[in-house]
Amino acid sequence: MQRYLLRRLLQGVAVLWLLTVIVFVISRLSGNPVDLLLPEGAPPSQRTALIHQLGLDRSQPAQYWTFLTHALRGDFGSSIRFQTGAASLVVSHMPATIELALASLGIALVIGIPAGILAALFRGRPVDYATTTLLTVGQAVPSFWLAILLILWLGVDLHLLPIGGRAGIESLIMPAVTLSIVPLVTIARITRSSVGAILPQDFVRTAEAKGLRRQTVLIRHVLRNGLIPVVTVGGIAMGQLLSGAVITEQIFTWPGIGWLTIQAIEARDYAVVQAVTLLTAALIVGLNLLVDFLYFTLDPRIREAQVATA
Repeated sequence: MQRYLLRRLLQGVAVLWLLTVIVFVISRLSGNPVDLLLPEGAPPSQRTALIHQLGLDRSQPAQYWTFLTHALRGDFGSSIRFQTGAASLVVSHMPATIELALASLGIALVIGIPAGILAALFRGRPVDYATTTLLTVGQAVPSFWLAILLILWLGVDLHLLPIGGRAGIESLIMPAVTLSIVPLVTIARITRSSVGAILPQDFVRTAEAKGLRRQTVLIRHVLRNGLIPVVTVGGIAMGQLLSGAVITEQIFTWPGIGWLTIQAIEARDYAVVQAVTLLTAALIVGLNLLVDFLYFTLDPRIREAQVATA
């Protein structure tokens, strides 16, 4: 187990290092931030002084080495636009995105797992067809369109929920519902497929032949094995929610890292863009390691495979 997790950890470190190179290069393709910081018609001497102050007159390898060594210490520099430390700025916005992602994943799990189980239990029947049709429709709905529809209906017409900001549970409902649709469909389909494949197994028929109630068989035997893939899907979905909430946060003016990223890109704020990307990536890598550990713990076949290859 230790060798398996160590290998996964080394893979995560390699991914983060490669990401530092990609982020460093791409962020500098957007242009020179000095053009935005100085007023039009600023003298060349002032421009040269600011370029030197920001370290942009050094070679690209030298800039990358400085960026990498400082990043390892948690120092991503100062934000040009917000005039504060980039790392502390990202960390201050991270709780809003985590809150939104957890709420969205919770909605997806609470609705998606029962929907998948229901479709699996009645496979080939009208209930299955109706559930599958609803999932297909949900997958086809663009998130930005759903967000606008919710704002017009619940916010503007009915005045039930606030249309933006982060001011309590009411502000969380619409963006969380908007973000939950994609993972909900994925979780429901994986659950349907996994549970449907386990129901005909011999151990399930044996449990039923022993006289166990249908509910007991479903919980102890079917769900215990059928929901193992959902752990992996849930971890992947959480990573996608953390990194893919940009549009939703912009529409609902949710003050998370997605909203912050757009502000930083518009200002060519290298430090914030790099800090957002790398800190989010580190969080996702850690989340993937946690999912690997849970999958390793829940599925004995993974443990046996690792022992056999050791």
